[in-house]
Amino acid sequence: MRKTTIAVLLTCTTFTGVTFSKFAVAQDTIRFGMEATYPPFEFINENNELDGFDVELANAICTELKANCEFNNQPFDSLIPGLKFRRFDAVISGMDITPTRLEQVSFSQPYYENSAIFVASSKQPLTNQADLHNKTIGVQNGSTHQSYLIDKLEQDGVKIRPYDSYQNALLDMTNGRIDAVFADTAVAREWLAQQTQGAFKTVGTEVKDADYFGMGMGIATRKDDPLMEKLNKTLTEVKANGIYQQLHAKYFNSAK
Repeated sequence: MRKTTIAVLLTCTTFTGVTFSKFAVAQDTIRFGMEATYPPFEFINENNELDGFDVELANAICTELKANCEFNNQPFDSLIPGLKFRRFDAVISGMDITPTRLEQVSFSQPYYENSAIFVASSKQPLTNQADLHNKTIGVQNGSTHQSYLIDKLEQDGVKIRPYDSYQNALLDMTNGRIDAVFADTAVAREWLAQQTQGAFKTVGTEVKDADYFGMGMGIATRKDDPLMEKLNKTLTEVKANGIYQQLHAKYFNSAK
C-alpha cells in the first residue's frame, strides 16, 4: 500500500478506554512499523496521536503478551526494507499478504479480509472498470494497488500516477488533476463518508484478486522470527475474547 518523512517514534497512549503507559526500551518491547496516513487503519488524530484499527489491534496484542508497544511511522514503501534491516520487529500497516511479499517476509494469519475499489468524481462518466481506458488513476507508491494496475490495466491504456500517500492522491482527484483513485475498499468508503453526499462515487465492483488483495491483511515479521508464533497465537486469543470484534465494529461498521 503507501511519503518521505522523518521517522517518528510514538509511545502508546489511551485507546478504547485502556491506558498504555510510556516505557523504556526493554526486551519485552515490540517495535511496530506503520505508515500513518491510511484511515481507518492508521492515522494521526486531532490530538496529534497515532490512532486507528491497526494501532489499537497492536496495543491489544501487546497487552495480551504483557509487552510494551512502540510505533515507528515510516513511508509505506520503506516498511519491508526497514523490517529486514531490523529497524523494527513487525509491520502492521494495512499491508496485503501477497506472494511477492511472502518471498521477503513472513505474515501472520489474516486479520482483515481485503478488497479494492476505484473512486471518482460523480461528474466523471465512469460506471465500470472498462471506462477507465485512457484515464489517469492515482495509487500509493509501493502498494498492491499500483502492482495491480501495472499488471492488469496499464496495457489497456490506463495511466498510473503514484503518490507518496493516498491522501495526496485523493486530494489531486478532488482538484481534478487525476480521474480516479484505486484504494482499499475500507479506506475508500471511509473517505467517501466524509465527503459531500453524491459528490464522489465508487466505479465498478470490488476487486478481490487473490494475488493482490484476496489473501487479506497481515502482520509482517522477518522470516523465521519466533515473534510470529506469538503474534498468531495472540491474534487467535483477541478474536476469541471479543476484543477484535469490538475494534472491527468501531472502525468498519460505519464504512460498509
